[in-house]
Amino acid sequence: MKHPLLRVLMLLLAGLPAWSLAQAPPTQPNRVELPLPAYASDVYVQTLAEDSSVVLLVNDEKSGTMRRQISFQKFDSKLRTVWSLPLEVAPEYEVVQLCTEGSMVYALFQSEYTPDHLWVASLDAHDGLLHSGAFETKISRTIYEAKALGGNLFVTTMVENHLTVMLLNLRVGTHQFLPAVYETLPTQFTFLADSVTKRAKFVMSQSNGQKTRLQVKQLAADGTLLKSEFVQAESERGLITAQISPGDSAANLLTGTYTLRDPRYSQGLFAADLSAGTTPTGSRKSLRFYDFMNLKHFFDFMQPARAARMRERGQRMKESDRQLRHHYHLLMHDLEPYQDGYVLVGEVYFPNSQSNSAFNNYYARSFSPYYANGYVPSYYPLNAANNTANSYLASQAIVCGFDRNGMLLWDNAFVLKDVRQSNLVETVRIRPLAGGEKFVMAYLKDEEVYYKIIDHAVASPNDLKVTLATSPQPDSKEKPLDTNQEGLLPWYGSRFLAYGYQHVRVPHGSDRDVFFLNTISFE
Repeated sequence: MKHPLLRVLMLLLAGLPAWSLAQAPPTQPNRVELPLPAYASDVYVQTLAEDSSVVLLVNDEKSGTMRRQISFQKFDSKLRTVWSLPLEVAPEYEVVQLCTEGSMVYALFQSEYTPDHLWVASLDAHDGLLHSGAFETKISRTIYEAKALGGNLFVTTMVENHLTVMLLNLRVGTHQFLPAVYETLPTQFTFLADSVTKRAKFVMSQSNGQKTRLQVKQLAADGTLLKSEFVQAESERGLITAQISPGDSAANLLTGTYTLRDPRYSQGLFAADLSAGTTPTGSRKSLRFYDFMNLKHFFDFMQPARAARMRERGQRMKESDRQLRHHYHLLMHDLEPYQDGYVLVGEVYFPNSQSNSAFNNYYARSFSPYYANGYVPSYYPLNAANNTANSYLASQAIVCGFDRNGMLLWDNAFVLKDVRQSNLVETVRIRPLAGGEKFVMAYLKDEEVYYKIIDHAVASPNDLKVTLATSPQPDSKEKPLDTNQEGLLPWYGSRFLAYGYQHVRVPHGSDRDVFFLNTISFE
């Protein structure tokens, strides 16, 4: 080669991993700010897959006054204002949660003085039409989660120390408690509102004190029980919690975590094809178990030498017909369709409690207010009531690819940077990249968006990050400070939506306190 410098450059490029050449850092093409201080406002964020828009429910307390102004505000896919609608709410009602179905957005409110009184605002985000209705439930006090299906709201609540579901019929203004879901506490509990099959799918754990199994129930949009089945293992393994696949498929996949005797800790992952039938003893023929030791990237959060010692110890125990017991907790995300199978994300966390027992706090998260698709302020009272002395440290998020029958195809992990939360909610979000082969996993911490490119089991950096932009000008000297109540939501395409409160320092100008929305685009 005649040009030695060009030859050196080509050799350097050839030595770089594929991810460094294929994926550029994310851009932030759009930002919107609302002049709202954190101490005098609440903002609830809901993304809509229907038209790639964003709807906010803004509760502005108007600092220095005794009145509040509540409104719905809609922004398009470029964060341009579409409309703003005032919402008249009686002073006694406080926001519990937002949820969505299609173009409909539902805001659930609860009375501060009479907790069994609920109020629902229904918004058609397409044309801005508003409807509302009140419900006197008489016995419901604590509300944990609400999801919309078929124009109804399924509300998870506690009645007489049992976890149950209340159906709010918004068309006729009636409610009913569903007898099909009435679980004794403690229990692990997951709920999928499947918009494809129009079924509410529940997975609940049950224990006899020695072993745990799962019960799967599927209900119609009107609350009618359609199917109920048990999933259990024949061995000493117990099934802790699981997610069920969405959509109408011949192979209904159930994936989750299992334990060896102690239901507080996960030993590994399991998968089962519910259509494959059972053995004479009731065990599932299709059950597959994957010990964390057999995952390629599960121990990436450890130093390499420590991980190697862990694997060597596990191998020695295996050779003597013993198993190394793990002590991990996993927060499982919903299953996401991927090619001819599914992707499962689980966040590995460690609880740190200063009150009660670790056992009770572990189970508490099964029925704590946990919302996958909406933003709830961290000081929300139902969260604070149970978690004032608790905190959680998330060490990593694992991501696994399964085929439709539950065969593990690959695994990877995103090592997190000192992520601590007072409430156990999803931190990491995932979106597909162009082409559909790769994913990007990301989370927002303070002013930084951390991300990782996932290409099946291929190793890639865990420390990629970009600072939130406060101005469209690349040479802007503005600096974001004191970002709080921040979070990240999956949006559309390869985009995420960042949000939170922020103090922005402006050189040679007035600083500003705002609630912000930022587009984080990997396209």
